[in-house]
Amino acid sequence: MRLVKMRVVELFAGVGGFRLGLERASSEFEVVWADQWEPGKKVQHAFDCYQLHYGVSENHVNEDIAVAKERIPDHDLLVGGFPCQDYSVARTQAMGIEGKKGVLWWHIDDIIEKKHPKYVLLENVDRLIRSPAKQRGRDFCIILRCLAEKGYSVEWRVINAAEYGFPQRRRRVFIFAYHEDTEYHKLTAGIDRERLLISEGFFAKEFPIKEPAANRSSSFQIGKAEYPSLADLSDDLSEDLYNGGIMRSYNVYSRECLPKYIGEHRLLGDILEGSADKKYYVEDTATWQRLKGPKKLERMSKNGIKYNYSEGGIAFPDYLDRPARTMLTSEGTVNRSSHLIKDQTETHRILTPIECERLNGFDDNWTDCMPERTRYFVMGNALVVPLIEKVGKRIIEIDSIKN
Repeated sequence: MRLVKMRVVELFAGVGGFRLGLERASSEFEVVWADQWEPGKKVQHAFDCYQLHYGVSENHVNEDIAVAKERIPDHDLLVGGFPCQDYSVARTQAMGIEGKKGVLWWHIDDIIEKKHPKYVLLENVDRLIRSPAKQRGRDFCIILRCLAEKGYSVEWRVINAAEYGFPQRRRRVFIFAYHEDTEYHKLTAGIDRERLLISEGFFAKEFPIKEPAANRSSSFQIGKAEYPSLADLSDDLSEDLYNGGIMRSYNVYSRECLPKYIGEHRLLGDILEGSADKKYYVEDTATWQRLKGPKKLERMSKNGIKYNYSEGGIAFPDYLDRPARTMLTSEGTVNRSSHLIKDQTETHRILTPIECERLNGFDDNWTDCMPERTRYFVMGNALVVPLIEKVGKRIIEIDSIKN
């Protein structure tokens, strides 16, 4: 048993998904500070929900992180899900850094620079490792370079929740950074990178993969010898990154990781309520069928060139014997991406807010304190809590390593 709890700071906390997953994983986590702020909103529904579950505290902050970051206490683990933005770095004529985009990342970077937590756990959409389209890998490698400069190594993995038994096809990239002073860093320093990815590394224990396929990897350097400044990296780097990888001492190794899961698979039909209010049932099924059908539309590019935009059809109704599709913030509206099911009454309806909470692994009625439309919206933004629970168990495990 640990004598001292692991102090956690939770950024962009939403309705508390990171905290819920960590506290389910172990009582040894203690959230000492959290911030949730939705710009431009008079009513802060997500923050109100957070405080409903975790209490009113001076350490539960509803403020722009640009201001609030100055009051963050010392901590061992920094967590957060931050928006995917443009991370490019511009120069002045004197070749200094003029501006940094992807503003929220730079606030995280400032916090890490000031507090140097042992561990950093971040979550983002999976396209982060490929962005921007015209300079693939640049944005992610800017993050890796920032962490390397502060003495961290990094492991990352794109995880689709459905491929590890959960009832939603939700792909997110998880970034785990650990400082060179940690015992885990020292223990893994001499382990071959393939072994780290397949069996010995941070994600391999809870999210096993198959032996990697041949010729689906990349290896390159992001140090000062290759890119003298962060602006040079921003200007020049373009590298293919795969869905798993490691960065140590500015050396980046990325490899295709195919899941190897043996266990129970939960499906969309498994999370349905026994009955639903009549307001969730749909009479105009023709509109829904049209929205979900295949499309071929003529569009025009910015430079005036016409082109055909095509997209395939979506199942109508959604299959109950498969995992749900990725839930978006538009869930519950008359929208192509919303789920439409045929339940036990053989009648078409949308998902209920409780069913959306279940798709992300929250307790029933976790968001019952806010307007119904907002409940759908926050679940479309939320992470899959059981994934954080599995990651939390792994963090406690590696933090227990002794010399």
